[in-house]
Amino acid sequence: MTKHLVLVLCISLLTCSLGFAAGGAENAAPEKDIRHVLLISVDGLHALDVAKYIAAHPHSALAELASHGITYSDANTPQNSDSFPGLLALVTGGSPLTSGLFYDVSYDRNIFDPTNTTCTGTAGNMMVFDESIDKYNSQNVSLNVIDPAKLPRHRDQNGNCVALWPHSALRTNTIFEVVRESGGHTAWEDKHPAYDLVNGPSGFGVEDLYTPEVTNVGGLDNTHSVVCTVGNDQLKVQGIINEIHGLRHDGKPGPGVPEVFGMNFQGVSVGQKLAIDNYDGSCTTDNGSLNGQPGGYTDGSGTPSTVLAYALDQTDAALASMIQALKSQKIYDSTLFIVTSKHGQSPINPVKTNKPGHFADVVASLPDGKTNPAAIAITNANACATGPCGFVNDDDIALIWLADQMMGQQVREYLNTNAIPLFIDEVLGGDELTLRFNNPLKDSRTPDVIVRPNYGTIYTTSTAKNAEHGGFNYSDTNVGLIVSNTSMPAKTLKGPVTTAQVAPTILRFLGLDPQALTSVRAEKTQVLPGLGIEGSENK
Repeated sequence: MTKHLVLVLCISLLTCSLGFAAGGAENAAPEKDIRHVLLISVDGLHALDVAKYIAAHPHSALAELASHGITYSDANTPQNSDSFPGLLALVTGGSPLTSGLFYDVSYDRNIFDPTNTTCTGTAGNMMVFDESIDKYNSQNVSLNVIDPAKLPRHRDQNGNCVALWPHSALRTNTIFEVVRESGGHTAWEDKHPAYDLVNGPSGFGVEDLYTPEVTNVGGLDNTHSVVCTVGNDQLKVQGIINEIHGLRHDGKPGPGVPEVFGMNFQGVSVGQKLAIDNYDGSCTTDNGSLNGQPGGYTDGSGTPSTVLAYALDQTDAALASMIQALKSQKIYDSTLFIVTSKHGQSPINPVKTNKPGHFADVVASLPDGKTNPAAIAITNANACATGPCGFVNDDDIALIWLADQMMGQQVREYLNTNAIPLFIDEVLGGDELTLRFNNPLKDSRTPDVIVRPNYGTIYTTSTAKNAEHGGFNYSDTNVGLIVSNTSMPAKTLKGPVTTAQVAPTILRFLGLDPQALTSVRAEKTQVLPGLGIEGSENK
């Protein structure tokens, strides 16, 4: 073979190789050297908060990230905006349609009470995945692990009656599982041990999971004080700094900087909620000017109170420390830095707050609330502690699982008739519900009825908090979203996007296939626009 033919053959092979890489690996990473993704959820952070903070703090960490990144000013959570579906949107690319999780405390018609260790009798029980499933010491301090005895029971694929772990309850896989399957490293930090959830159905998605409990049952509740909540956040921030240095969250030797890692901040969410900061004096470090001050916003334009401003400042300072750590490790340029939120918070306007009491109690207070069969069906579900008798969960939304699902239409008609005294904006049930969610007659997790209250209404008796999340109102669902890398120009996109688009975007930047996510395939979730990576994820 002549030198000329060898050269032609080599060029041909190279061309073929490049063509295969471009055609066969259609989901390869764009021409940006992204090796790590740092995903941050500042819980409660609205797009309005981002815009106002950057305008008032042009030298802030948020301003720096926005100066070389895309700001999506109309980013919204898909469907309801509780912490579980909010986080799952970010890491699965889907909604409760595919995740099967509507709230951290919900209901499943196929599970049993934690005490029913033989799974006998009729199935149906509350599915509780909040701080109450922690293992506690004698001082009511969480040991930051789950107590298996407190988990609901279910029959596994072999028919055995076993504990249902949060990750096993998830019906779809996560970005962490996809990254690990590709040989990458993963880490995540969050507010409860129940965020074992992010491990995904395999149970092994996150190598380094750190969940310092923010709310101890019967012990110190950090969320009574923005200062104590920020202190809890700082534990996770230090974990991120350690991971940026290639260590585990606790500073022990690790496998290197994770390909995907991140955390949630609680300070802003608490700063938005609190009626009075440290109202019970339980946070001994909160003894300064914030003590006893109101939280939330001072007006409907989103001007933060002193308490909320403190949380925003402390969170921004924490982001700045992460940026500095990335720079010191010389990986800032190769890191995609995403700041967004699991959920917003409602209402922003303080004069709109309306707390009439828990939903079932408001129903019972109607003239026929103790005699009408539909009202009784709601109050009975609310009174159900264990077993197949239904459940009602409420905040600035009400989710209703009925014991007798054939009562669904009657309940809907009753609620619609009494919409004004019940402060209802919309009742979702029947066709209205199945246009958005799975059919509750076929899906054991979907509520029979979902009530969206008037803006500002929170179904609660709490005097401690004047805002909540979990519902469908714009303040609930509209969140901040900045996707940043030093190679990007500053740009603001005002078109609507969802936070579910973050998950496939992360995989694309890492050169992995978004179609590896079950929710992306099922819900046809696209990557975020404007990043130059669109085009092949929706075949």
